[in-house]
Amino acid sequence: MDSNAEATTEPEPKRKAKRNRSESSDNVSGSRKMPKRASACSDFSDKPLRLSGKNSIVETKKDIEVENEMSALGLTIGPDGPRPNRRLTEFIFHDADGSPQSIEMLEVGDLFISGRILPLEESSCKEKEKGVRCDGFGRIESWAISGYEEGSPVIWVSTVHADYDCLRPATSYKQLYALFFEKARACVEVYKKLAASSGGNSNMSLDELVAGVVRSMSGSKNFPDGISVKDFIITQGEFIYNQLIGLDGTSDNDDQIFSGLPVLTALRDESRKCGRSVISSGGVGDTSLKIGDASKMNQSSSSTFSAEEEDEDMKLARLLQEKEYWQSMKQKKSRFPVASSANKFYIKINEDEIANDYPLPSYYKTPFQETEEYVIFDGEIDTCSPDKLPRSMLHNWSLYNSDLRLISLELLPMKPCADIDVTIYGSGIMTADDGSGYCFDSEPNQPSSSSAGAQNVDGIPIYLSSIKEWMVEFGSSMVFISIRTDMAWYRLGKPSKPYTPWYEPVLKTARLAIAIITLLKEQSRVARISFADVIKRVCEFDKDHPAYISSDPAMVDRYVVVHGQIILQQFAEFPDDTIRKCAFVTGLHKKMEERHHTKWLVKKKAVLKKEMNLNPRASMAPVVSKRQAMRATTTRLINRIWGEFYLNYSLEDSKEGDNSEVKEDEEVEEEQEENEEEDFAGADEGKQFNLQKTVKPHSASKSTMSICSNMEIKWDGEPVGKTYAGEDLYQRAFVRGDLVVVGGSVLVDTGDSEGFPLIYFVEYMFETCDARKMVHGRMLQRGFNTVLGNTANEREVFLSNDCNDIDLGEIKQTVVVATQMMPWGYQHRKDKANKYKMDRVRADEMKSGGLPTEYYCKSLYWPERGAFFCLPYDTLGLGTGVCHSCKLKKTLREKEMFKVNSSMNGFTHKGTEYYVHDFVYLGPHHFAANGRDNETFKSGRNIGLKAYVVCHLLEIEVPKSLKEADPQSTMVKLRRFFRPEDISAEKAYGCDIREVYYSEQVLMVPVVAIEGKCEVRKKHDLPSLDGPAIFEHMFFCEHLYDPDQGAVKQLPAHIELISSKERAIDDAAYRKKMEKCKEGKIDNDDVDKQNNGSHKNHLATLDIFAGCGGLSEGLQQSGVSVTKWAIEYEEPAGEAFSLNHPEALMFINNCNVILRAIMLACGDAEDCISTSEATELAAKLDEKIINNLPRPGQVDFINGGPPCQGFSGMNRFNQSSWSKVQCEMILAFLSFVDYFRPKFFLLENVRNFVSFNKGQTFRLTLASLLEMGYQVRFGILDAGAYGVSQSRKRAFIWAASPEETLPEWPEPMHVFAGPELKVPLSGNTQYAAVRSTASGAPFRAITVRDTIGDLPVVGNGASAVTMEYKNEPVSWFQKKIRGNMLVLTDHISKEMNELNLIRCQTIPKCPGADWHDLPDTKVRLSTGQMVDLIPWCLPNTARRHNQWKGLFGRLDWEGNFPTSITDPQPMGKVGMCFHPEQDRILTVRECARSQGFPDSYKFAGKIQHKHRQIGNAVPPPLAFALGRKLKEAVERKLSTQWD
Repeated sequence: MDSNAEATTEPEPKRKAKRNRSESSDNVSGSRKMPKRASACSDFSDKPLRLSGKNSIVETKKDIEVENEMSALGLTIGPDGPRPNRRLTEFIFHDADGSPQSIEMLEVGDLFISGRILPLEESSCKEKEKGVRCDGFGRIESWAISGYEEGSPVIWVSTVHADYDCLRPATSYKQLYALFFEKARACVEVYKKLAASSGGNSNMSLDELVAGVVRSMSGSKNFPDGISVKDFIITQGEFIYNQLIGLDGTSDNDDQIFSGLPVLTALRDESRKCGRSVISSGGVGDTSLKIGDASKMNQSSSSTFSAEEEDEDMKLARLLQEKEYWQSMKQKKSRFPVASSANKFYIKINEDEIANDYPLPSYYKTPFQETEEYVIFDGEIDTCSPDKLPRSMLHNWSLYNSDLRLISLELLPMKPCADIDVTIYGSGIMTADDGSGYCFDSEPNQPSSSSAGAQNVDGIPIYLSSIKEWMVEFGSSMVFISIRTDMAWYRLGKPSKPYTPWYEPVLKTARLAIAIITLLKEQSRVARISFADVIKRVCEFDKDHPAYISSDPAMVDRYVVVHGQIILQQFAEFPDDTIRKCAFVTGLHKKMEERHHTKWLVKKKAVLKKEMNLNPRASMAPVVSKRQAMRATTTRLINRIWGEFYLNYSLEDSKEGDNSEVKEDEEVEEEQEENEEEDFAGADEGKQFNLQKTVKPHSASKSTMSICSNMEIKWDGEPVGKTYAGEDLYQRAFVRGDLVVVGGSVLVDTGDSEGFPLIYFVEYMFETCDARKMVHGRMLQRGFNTVLGNTANEREVFLSNDCNDIDLGEIKQTVVVATQMMPWGYQHRKDKANKYKMDRVRADEMKSGGLPTEYYCKSLYWPERGAFFCLPYDTLGLGTGVCHSCKLKKTLREKEMFKVNSSMNGFTHKGTEYYVHDFVYLGPHHFAANGRDNETFKSGRNIGLKAYVVCHLLEIEVPKSLKEADPQSTMVKLRRFFRPEDISAEKAYGCDIREVYYSEQVLMVPVVAIEGKCEVRKKHDLPSLDGPAIFEHMFFCEHLYDPDQGAVKQLPAHIELISSKERAIDDAAYRKKMEKCKEGKIDNDDVDKQNNGSHKNHLATLDIFAGCGGLSEGLQQSGVSVTKWAIEYEEPAGEAFSLNHPEALMFINNCNVILRAIMLACGDAEDCISTSEATELAAKLDEKIINNLPRPGQVDFINGGPPCQGFSGMNRFNQSSWSKVQCEMILAFLSFVDYFRPKFFLLENVRNFVSFNKGQTFRLTLASLLEMGYQVRFGILDAGAYGVSQSRKRAFIWAASPEETLPEWPEPMHVFAGPELKVPLSGNTQYAAVRSTASGAPFRAITVRDTIGDLPVVGNGASAVTMEYKNEPVSWFQKKIRGNMLVLTDHISKEMNELNLIRCQTIPKCPGADWHDLPDTKVRLSTGQMVDLIPWCLPNTARRHNQWKGLFGRLDWEGNFPTSITDPQPMGKVGMCFHPEQDRILTVRECARSQGFPDSYKFAGKIQHKHRQIGNAVPPPLAFALGRKLKEAVERKLSTQWD
């Protein structure tokens, strides 16, 4: 369905499109039914109105005011169509008495407009933008919602005379208008989730739909605190339903029909069943308002009546009730929280008053070279809300003033204050936020186990800008203290040793605060406990009490008052209202006011404003450390591509929509914000920017441009042949004096004066039977219309598969497009660079001289396959009347055709031939679901998902009444084979994943239900499995299953399991083999040749950022590569790599140094751009190391994953600052590729790599590889679909030289929950590398029990590095992963402290159990201390952190692992790390198995190093899958050479 909200002839991104409508007032409603209403005045402008000055008058400054609508339209005239279109701002919709009303009240009465009318087109003229004020005009005839394709609602109202785009309501009307605006937004968001044109999925469930819409709308500033976004969506379900089905009536085609969609119907039904007091049934019709003529139709949903019409009294009551409820919640929002004096003011603390609690003055020193915070984070703030800033951890930290003197955090207000005279800076080592905090179980200055060893933590040394506020979240055992700058939030881990004494008073006060809260909670009448009573109770604490201050009341009183701001903040955040407002709080505040004289006004809202970073560390000479971020060593080519982009890319262009990945369901957060003005403004602005200048498809048959006369067009030469249709073919033609030739290129005018002309490559030219002179051409896409976007070279175009017949008269002019083939190889790098320089100089001279641009084309862009291929030179521009693109389309059409053969024993469906007795896959949804339903907790997402059902094709039935068979009506008779999991979970656990069971169950299904082909054989006929994953669609059957009796029996001997076609092939192969044996031609020679050939074809590989070797392990197991060289910076990881790949030369060093050393050794230093430090370190390398380094020509394959912190969302650099990009390792990685020019290249990174930095890093990577001359493919894969039991989504980029075949993506073979993983392309298009397997796959998902169920029991903190297995492997996975190992290694577990161990022991041993299942009680520790079992910070901060889902979580035997991380801990980012049955954290070996590492794989270093090595690795089964496809590509080339 073409649901574009704007159809326009003006494609400029910042220009608003016109909405035109018929002049006839008789057709105002179009096909809609207008609501019944009383007779109206014929002259609306003269109708007397009683306007309320309070509600309807908007302040103006010498504005133009008119009395009637027609005058206003005349003064704001623009380039109107048949009907005027205007913008409307500062508006109020009101009744005849002037009382503001919701626009929906139009359905029960007349409404009028007061507001400012502006021209539809924005103008730079300030006077025009002031518009014309007109009060009480109308009446309003109808309203409409549009903007569905843009993703932002546009509200239209129409009078008899004009249509108005509602921009921004008057301030007094904003609250009432917000309700309808949010209803419109909900309609648009639901449309985006369901419409295929917006990348939606109409097959999603109601829960998925609601969750997705809630995610999209949770940031809205219009929602009051009392209204849940989810409830709002449900209650407005019928309104949404009626709007969307109304779109069906305006559709030009049947691409998207909303009527009858199950999920939309379910939403409507749920809305009707909802028992809330606010239910809106919509009252809209099943047709929609059309604005504009047929060629410029704007799809919208409008205010018309549905078939099930409410009477007006009911409708009025419902609308009034909804309005009253919304306004009441808004009032509650404005009233809460009540601003007490404690919230309004912060009482300043004098440093001398707390000096006695702190050590003597000292100054900040550090051995690290620290990076400025502005370099790490984006210098341009993307949000005005502090809550939306990025969050990180800060370890080994210190706080200091402008003199570098260590300073207490207490001197800084906990909330932003006006006229503050304290400035505090900080330094530390930044890492990802792991959720760790300080534990009170032992010593006050001891951190929790998660923070142990923070002195040596691996992160980025950083110095901060000034700290703006700080906060404390704590419970009886854990403290979370966070600080905020204008750039980010930092949760504080362990401080530096010198700063620890400065931090202890803060922790001491935190302990005191929780002790006082605990004390008050235990009182029956808190209101009677005064401040003095509390001081007395605190004095009675024993000396070993963690909150002991003194036994002297005066000393306790002083300490409580001078440190009072920490205590008051904790009370303010406490959820119990009686505690928050108790007499102690009042008394403490009064005491603080008496003691201090300076008050600071607390700002109502924190405003983020980037200021100059005045941290004194900026002026200090840094001390070089081993962990410093070194500028990347690059080749000149990479430096030029990236440098020119970042130096020339204007900040204005960065308004491109951010293609960031949508948060997963478990990451949804509903946030309430107060600034409503921005919400309406944001909806406006969202329509104005579109960096991708998408070219409209060209159609010659619909062309409206003027065609030049036949005198200006003539053939040059005689016909050279004929097309298949008998039309004469020509090689050359003159068009207005320009010579057009086959194999040349032309510009075709689109009729759009402001757009870019289309470029077509001329395939052939012909003359039709009616003497029309035509050209058949393939479109050449400009770079900005591809995935490259604004990173593309303006002179490069890309061949596409879009082709058209074009009248020669439509050709604007010829254009030069060079398509010459360039020589490939590292030895041609310099020649290519010199040629590029000369070509660029020539292009610049032509541009400055006003000459036409000359383009070049090196690649075929195929977005449907997510790839750029080499140009098909052998099929281009042959002039034979045959177009390769047309042939391709024909082949694809034929592949999709359904055919039944004449013998009625076979058919072709989706390009696959099926015959009777073949084995096929059937979707699992055709059978009743058994077992548990799909769970919602993280590790249970695969539960309930089923693999394909294996069936035997017995018979084909084609209805005789049909003239032509189709897959919907043609039925097939199938015999079902059962899988072990169909019988029981125990059976599934103990059986081979490839085993199936014969049965007598027969069913009839349509052909369309078949998902593919497979094979079923006897077990001894199966090929051996050498790799860690399955990729053959092959099963074995040795038993029969009776589902009625539940019995499994031996398969009778007479049952055959091979199809007749396969049997014939096997028999022929057997006869051929026997004949060769009779002739004495033994197969040993053939085997030797194969072995020698396969060994010869192993690609010599360089693994960069190798880690412990997961990627190399999988690739080598596939038989395609041998890693000969590896580079890794971290010593433990490099050691682990060498232990497992002793044949490889491992270089434990900075890759920047290694690249510099290689280029220097090869005499190419002038092509190397590096720092002086890299140069010095490279010169110091041992001669033996230099001699062992790889050289160009030796490396066939480079792979690796650059460890860029930013791609995970932690490090966002400014697009306009080149200096901040140069430290990114992606530049060095690409420079290795540029210098070595290997045959193949593979980049792996986190999923966010494709969206990080608004997609610029991803696109520049593609542009760099294309500039080198590579073929490129990109996509996102989930390791869970390739045979491991965890969700691990990773982005990959393949590259192959022009002489090689570009590898395809491996087929996902295992069921795994999740949507298709899509990469944004140009416009609104997306590409998914592989399909989602949530609806079925050849094999079931691997479970936690499959993975680790055979491992022996160990306890908390198990440290025995080697032990016996004690049990035999049970599952298929365990047998594969264990291999021939006799001794189990690394079954060691991180040790939890006493409190966390008690919590772990208390967590129920059931699926999905986490901290929510802990009882609300206290436990006594071995020290005698009583502490809360539930960490106080979790329930009281859950709303801000997605309910802390999964923390202290226990895995499910039948579920999957969460994403493997580098540091498993119960309070970490992935807190679900407890064993399903044992009270401990997962061991190193269990984590390794979850990644698919075999038990023989070794890890090095301490337990933290081993977890880090595993968490950073590519799962070997996924690498194996990629390696298989690479091997296929290599062998395909070899087979063509042999042929």
